[in-house]
Formats: sequence, structure tokens, C-alpha cells
Amino acid sequence: MSAATKSANPGKDVIYIDVDDEITGIIDKVRRSGQKIVALVLPKRAAVFQSIVNMKLLKRAAEEAQKNIVLITSEVGLLPLAGSVGVHVAKTLQTKPEIPDDPNHAADDQPLASAEEPDGEETEMDNVNAIDKTRSIGELAASSALADDLDDTIEMDDEDQPDEDPVAGDAGSTNPDKPTKLKNKKLAVPNFNRFRMLVLLGIPLVVAIIVGLYICLAVLPKASVDIKTDSQAVSTSAVLSLKSANGAKFDLASATLPATQQSIQKTPSQQVNTTGQQNNGQKATGSVSMAAGSCSANVPQDVPAGTGIVSAGNLTFITQTSTSFVPTVSHGKCTYQASGSTGITAQVGGSQYNIAPTTFTISGRPEVTVSSGAATAGGTDDITKIVTQNDIDSASQKIGSQDTTVIKQELVSDLTAKNLIPIEETFNAGSPQTKTSANVGDAAETVTVTQTITYTMLGVSQTDLQKIVAGDVNKKIDTKKQSILDYGLTSAVFGLQSQNPDGASVTFQTTAIAGSVLNVPQIKTQIAGKKGGDASALIKRNPGVTDVTVSYSPFWVSSIPTKTSKITVTVEKPKITKHESINP
Repeated sequence: MSAATKSANPGKDVIYIDVDDEITGIIDKVRRSGQKIVALVLPKRAAVFQSIVNMKLLKRAAEEAQKNIVLITSEVGLLPLAGSVGVHVAKTLQTKPEIPDDPNHAADDQPLASAEEPDGEETEMDNVNAIDKTRSIGELAASSALADDLDDTIEMDDEDQPDEDPVAGDAGSTNPDKPTKLKNKKLAVPNFNRFRMLVLLGIPLVVAIIVGLYICLAVLPKASVDIKTDSQAVSTSAVLSLKSANGAKFDLASATLPATQQSIQKTPSQQVNTTGQQNNGQKATGSVSMAAGSCSANVPQDVPAGTGIVSAGNLTFITQTSTSFVPTVSHGKCTYQASGSTGITAQVGGSQYNIAPTTFTISGRPEVTVSSGAATAGGTDDITKIVTQNDIDSASQKIGSQDTTVIKQELVSDLTAKNLIPIEETFNAGSPQTKTSANVGDAAETVTVTQTITYTMLGVSQTDLQKIVAGDVNKKIDTKKQSILDYGLTSAVFGLQSQNPDGASVTFQTTAIAGSVLNVPQIKTQIAGKKGGDASALIKRNPGVTDVTVSYSPFWVSSIPTKTSKITVTVEKPKITKHESINP
């Protein structure tokens, strides 16, 4: 830390020394001083001057620089050291300087003489005939014309100075022998670095305190007021007839309510892999022989070409020619035999139709027996996947099983936006219009089924439902003392009885709350800023109020906030058990 320096008029310089200044730094400041008389104002416990070596170094440096130094201090411990090296000492800038007694050589105080120039010439101090030690430093500076009035006086000791005539210390005084007096008897040298640090730290701290106080006193304080009344729960139910046709009107007697049908159209699709197969390979061929019983019966009808015959392995072949029967006697027995063999071809291609000799049947002709004398042959495989009806039905079933929760919510939102109460039980999915990417029997690896479905839901006016509730509840309460506080529409339960294109029939059940009416906004205004007891007494003046509980938060809050937005008023209602869904 550097010493603070104050330059007066030419001829005198005042240097303030800090506790942590080194002797080399002090000597350097003395040398740099442009004045002949240098007053070093020492702080208390100036350790650098506790050494006789440092004192001698300072004295020698001052003589080399042709300076006269005076130590401004009141510490008794420094006097012997200053006296031993011949350095002048003064208690203050206003007291006369003197050389303390040398503890080793008692000597008279030596005058503060001017230092000689190296070449023997007289200095400016010789021109003022040496300094009179009986005069103060300020007086010496003034008398030698090398300094002007000392405008500041600095006390270095803790002793109180006697009060002086304030007029004598007036800044406007023209008497150079009377130094100006400051109002403060003791003026310490400020530490500007420390002051600046305190300011920089203090400003955020002050801001934080202000913000914290605002949050604690204006933002956080809240109050909750719970009010108990003599209200009661009243159950009500009805069967509602909802009419969506144009011109439908409300009728309390029949509980008929106009309804709005909200609809939304969706086009879901589903793709499935085809499961059918078609063999486009070569068809197997062969021949069979036919017989038709004994000759006692009538001649059997011909088997026309194109008739299907089924093998014992359940494979179908088609006859290629018409077959007629003639009587034939063999081993003394007459039977009807085909006039010749009949060619057959497999119904479809495939190697599985290459079968060994077997028997066949003709649907509707049990009297005809068919058999092959040789194996069928020529069938080959060429498998292609085709669309079946089962594939289309499977895709349609998957579409029908899709979750419709999102669609329901969309309809509910649309009805709510129209200020209607949606009745979710009337949600209905219309008959779908189905389209397929391929028909049954078409060759395809996959088939996509797309359905266009119109979903609907009914909604009714809240006012109409309130009328239904009021019509029943008002019969059960004393309307002169009580009124309906809550119609219970948010907890109402509906059940679907029937539905048609023009509306629906639904059951309706809920529990309404009846009791004395309280003006909550007015209560908030009345109790704002009051203590809990006063607020409780004020609220209990309202009819039907049985108990009031006031609570604050946070813990340091002791009264209700003045802002009504910070007050929460809750009017307790009878506990209601939610009704179960009503099914027809």
C-alpha cells in the first residue's frame, strides 16, 4: 500500500506513511519530493521506524537529497531513536519540531538548519536564516515564503485537543500564523480500496435485502379461510328424453331436453397379409369307368360332361365327355355299364391331383359308381397368394377393435366449446363404408381395408339440466331459507337406455348442495388486512355459517394479506359419494 502524499505551497511537503510501507519506499518518496521541508506523518505502531538502522538510512537519504525531514508522531518509543540520529520530531503539524534527547549523549536541541549544497553554495533555507525550532512547521513554511497556510490539521495521537475559537480557524482568515481548524478533531486517512470494496459488496447486499423483504412481506404471505355452513346434500334423479331433431323444445314435465348431435368422420385403414393360395400349375388328367346298378331298374340318366366327381382323397375332377349307360350281361347278371371310359381333368392345377387308381362319387347320383383303372398324371405346382373373404373380414375386425378414446375426447371438447354438457354414454360409431385394395380371388400378397366411419355424441344445455335438478330439489328444501349452491352437474352420472337417429333416452342422477348463499368476493374484501379472530367474527355474521378457520402461511405471517388475490376462501360442502353408473 502506498503512502498518501499531500503537497502544500512550495517549500513544504506532507507525506502520509502507511503501516505496511517499507523504508526503501519511504526514502524514495522523500527523494522525489520537490520541497525542501518534508513532514512524514507516521501511523501508530509504525514498525518500519522501530529500527535504528532504518532511522539512520532515512536521515542519510534526506541529507543527500538536501531535504529537512520532520517526523509527525506522538509515540514515545520513537523519540530516543530519532534523537540518536538527529531527526526532528513534532506531535502535530501545528506543534514546533524538536530533536529529542539522545539517550547516549544529552545535547541541546539543534536548530533545523538548511543542508549545504555539494559545491558549498547556500541553499534557499540559508536565505530564510535557518528555521526557528520554536515555531510550528506551518509557521516556518509561511515565514520562508516556501509554503502557504496549512488548510488541514491532522491529529496523530488519541488525546483530545482543546476547543479553539471557531473564528480563528475560519477558511477565510488571512492570518498565516493561525492555521485553519477542521470541525472534526480527528481525521484519519481513508482506505479508498477498502471503501470501494465495501460499496461494491454493499450494493448487491442492499438490493438482495430489499428484494427479500418484498418477497417475504408482499409475495409469500397468504391466508386460507375455511367456512362451514349448514348446507345439505340433496339427491335427485330423472329419465331424460334427448331430442336432436330441429325444433325440439324443453319440457320439464316430461323431462324432454333439446340435444345437439356432434359428429366427426374418421377413415381408419388396416392392412393384412393374404392367406389364400391358388395353384396355377398344370392340371392332372385321367379316365374313369362308370356303372349304374342292375337292369331291373330304369335306365339311368346320362352323366353330362362337366360333372364334378370327388375322389376318395376329397379331390375334385371334372368329366370331359357325356357318359350314357347300356345294359350289359356278365356272368349271367345284367347291369348298366357306361358305353366307354370317361376322361377327367383336375378341377385346379397341382401335383397333388396326380393320384393312384381310386373310387369317386358324384353328388346327387348315389346309384352311379365311378372308379379309375389307372393313375391320373400331368399335374404341376405354381402357387400364387390370393385374397380371401376371411382376409377382408380380419382387417375389418381389427379396425373395429381400435381404441376410440381419442375420438371420444375430441367430441367432448367440441361440445364443451359450444357450452354444452357432453353425454359420453351416447357415443356411437355409425355403420362403416368399406373399401378394399383387392377383391376376393385376386392375386395379392397383402390387402388393405379402409372404412369411413361417422362417430356421434349428444350434448345438452347446462341451463336445461339445472332446471331438471331445480324442479326436483326445490320440492325437498325450504326455498325461503335455502337455495341451490351446487347443482352437482360435474359429478352427474348418465346411463344409456336407448338410442335412435333422432336422439336417445338416458337416466340421470346427481347430488345437489342446498344452503345459505355466501358472497365470497365480498367476504375477501371485508376481511383483507384483518386478524384471524376479527375475520372469523365478521364471517360468522352471515346466515348459515357455523364455523370459520383462518390459517396463514408462511409462519411469520400474523394477519390476512391486504390483497384479495392472496386470500383463498373455501366453503365446505357435505361430502358426497360419487354415484355409480346407471344402466338400463
